[in-house]
Amino acid sequence: QVQLVESGGGLVQAGGSLRLSCAASGRTFSSRNVGWFRQAPGKDREFVAGIRWIGSSTYYADSVKGRFTISRDNAKNTVYLQMNSLKPEDTAAYYCAAGGSGLVKLGYEYQYDDWGQGTQVTVSS
Repeated sequence: QVQLVESGGGLVQAGGSLRLSCAASGRTFSSRNVGWFRQAPGKDREFVAGIRWIGSSTYYADSVKGRFTISRDNAKNTVYLQMNSLKPEDTAAYYCAAGGSGLVKLGYEYQYDDWGQGTQVTVSS
């Protein structure tokens, strides 16, 4: 069974940067779309960014456009989320997820069937 492991979370001051990593074991990321979601206490899980297998096309939530960058290194079987200009409202548990390889606009939870355990990101003001 595929396992996704996130890392790179931590405490950072507003305006700082963090780089999250998501590594897959078992089934690899090959032929799979991958997304990042986040969930703050008392709030619903929300889409952050996604990257398709075909062409590595990327998608971003409006709240993070221009600040976050999703990328993948297929040789390393790893997906990254570079987070710059962090704001206190970015504080949340961040999860990576993998799904199919369809040529679709990413951004919906139903598109993913494997999820990581999450990594906490806390941004202080």
